Amino acid sequence: MTGAGDPDGEQDAGDDGSGDGADGDDGAEWPVELRGVTESVVTTLGPNDRWNAAALGIHAPAGESVVDEADEADGTEAVTARTYGRTRTWRNFRERGGGYVQFTRDPVTFVEAALSVSESEEPILPSADAWVRVAVERRGETADAGTQVVTWALEPVESAVDRQTVPTTNRGYYAVVEATVAASRLDVDAYDRSELLDRLAYFESVVETAGGRRERAAFDRVRELVDAEW
Repeated sequence: MTGAGDPDGEQDAGDDGSGDGADGDDGAEWPVELRGVTESVVTTLGPNDRWNAAALGIHAPAGESVVDEADEADGTEAVTARTYGRTRTWRNFRERGGGYVQFTRDPVTFVEAALSVSESEEPILPSADAWVRVAVERRGETADAGTQVVTWALEPVESAVDRQTVPTTNRGYYAVVEATVAASRLDVDAYDRSELLDRLAYFESVVETAGGRRERAAFDRVRELVDAEW
């Protein structure tokens, strides 16, 4: 998936990215199995003392995920994530040193985090099935078509599982997730806009065919948040 949050235009005040987060606890573990790139919602504390929610792709350690140039440059077995551009999550990771990674099955929560400015008083979202508080360490920086891409190592500090569920597969849910990816790239010069709009039209048809009430509500929200027609 994409990086996290929405650009806020804040200028970079430094490069160490260490922030003031706590060190990881050797006893803490990830509450879910990580493989490839696992989509999540991360909340980070902003300068207004509110928790900003954003979509965040969690990259499993080498051996469980595809190794690309950024992974090779990092050269570790760490769980990592990337921020694209100077977003709220990038700023809060840099200044606070951590946040709460959360795993949710609710497509509306995911759309709000991926495409809108979503803030709350508390770090844990009501729809989270499991969460992990992480300390982050900046590991490297690259550029993608002129966009700053920062790789962060994520170390679990504490975690909890709030709900245990039997996994199910619903194509509508995954179509919503893929739609947020396409929508987030519409104004990026490196991507073909007409192709992305075609993808959005296809994902909407999947939601209409296979999605449930929450998936349809989520795609309605995509249409409200995206300034485009398809």
